[in-house]
Amino acid sequence: EVQLVESGGGSVQAGGSLGLSCAASGSIFDDWAIGWFRQAPGKEREGVSCISSTDGSTYYADSVRGRFTISSDNTKNIVYLQMKSLKPEDKAIYYCALGRGGTAFCSILVAMGPADYDMDYTGKGTLVTVSS
Repeated sequence: EVQLVESGGGSVQAGGSLGLSCAASGSIFDDWAIGWFRQAPGKEREGVSCISSTDGSTYYADSVRGRFTISSDNTKNIVYLQMKSLKPEDKAIYYCALGRGGTAFCSILVAMGPADYDMDYTGKGTLVTVSS
């Protein structure tokens, strides 16, 4: 059984920065990818960013590219999402998700949004609030 635990959410003013972490524990398959998606009240879930273990490639939604940076510490099974220049529209609950297939998982997550059938595990989420 794998568990994902997000941390680092909080409140910040527009233009500020926050860092999120996703710690994975348990037996993780080799071709994993971990992505972040978010859901704001009344809105669809949106894929934000993803990193593939197979080649370290990273993916970003257009809405966050240039402002968010995803990275991983594979020795600790932690994926980070550094967010800067935050906007009020970034306010949402942020979830991390673990899937198989490396780059394929990431491509789908970011381009089409998270699909329940595609995500093997998800965390419980962490709230990010951005005030104007």
